[in-house]
Amino acid sequence: MNINNQILFFLSALGVFNSVVLSFYFLFFKQNKAKSDLFLGLLLLSLSIRIGKSVFYNFNPQLSKTYLQIGLSACFLIGPLLYFYVRSILQNLNYSFAKYTLVLLVVIISVFGVLFPYKENPALWRGIIYYFINIQWLIFIVLSIYESRQIFKKLLNNRNQISYHETWILSVIIGVFAIWLSYTLAKYTSYISGSLAFSFSFYISFLLLYYVKNKTLISSNNKEKYINKIEEKVVTEIQEQINTLFETRKIYTNPELTLSILAKELNIRPQLLSQFINDNLNKSFTQFINEYRIDEAKRLLKESTQFKIDAVGFESGFNSTSTFYSSFKKITGTTPSNYQKS
Repeated sequence: MNINNQILFFLSALGVFNSVVLSFYFLFFKQNKAKSDLFLGLLLLSLSIRIGKSVFYNFNPQLSKTYLQIGLSACFLIGPLLYFYVRSILQNLNYSFAKYTLVLLVVIISVFGVLFPYKENPALWRGIIYYFINIQWLIFIVLSIYESRQIFKKLLNNRNQISYHETWILSVIIGVFAIWLSYTLAKYTSYISGSLAFSFSFYISFLLLYYVKNKTLISSNNKEKYINKIEEKVVTEIQEQINTLFETRKIYTNPELTLSILAKELNIRPQLLSQFINDNLNKSFTQFINEYRIDEAKRLLKESTQFKIDAVGFESGFNSTSTFYSSFKKITGTTPSNYQKS
């Protein structure tokens, strides 16, 4: 392998390696793990398998046909995982449906692979299966874009309103689309272009996420001074809306609740809700929501003795035991177990 090919191999394989590491982080090591993290971890793992196959096949055409089959089989999961990831962040996903759909897909792919292995049916895999994969992949990209259409509108009209979580959605969708496009156009360019597009999209996405996160931290550390105060009448209306929503639906028990989601439920602008919480209540959004969650936890600790204390935290909206314990003690001055005993 000459120096040019070595550089090309390094650049294309680097993204795959880091993607595998990141997928394992989301799947096994991330603290305060949300369900959307599981879908993202599986998506990155599927992309890594698909791209890794391309990298090694490009530089070693004698690669085992079994690995080629595994690489193409992973493609069947990329589209659905992207779609489920987007919907899970946007809080409109039926998790049971997603779980059983993925299990069914894996079973179908596995059975088909056993009945029609790549090494005995290369023409089938390179022909109709390859084209079916690309069509299915594109359909789920389009569905994901449709689900997040409001975020794309923000991207076009007012980028400053895009949140950190929304930046994740945009980065993942655009990155997956870039990879799909590279493979679709590979016959006009180069087969390795998909791998390079993956590495490029991977690092550009994380530079963008790093920038947005730092921008968010700077904004939160330098509290905005609101010049135009909210009218007292509007303050009362917002508080009443929140009381009604929280009493009827207990939306604060959703562990992935964000300010944008709550604002959408209240049918008000996120900026107005943020000002109400920060300026009128003198609280952060996290503090505001956690106070409601702790009240719910206190109720469960008193009334529902069948719940273990850890389960009470999850039922109240916390997505980790450590966060529940620290928040409970910070707000009440005691631990959940001591509170239950008293």
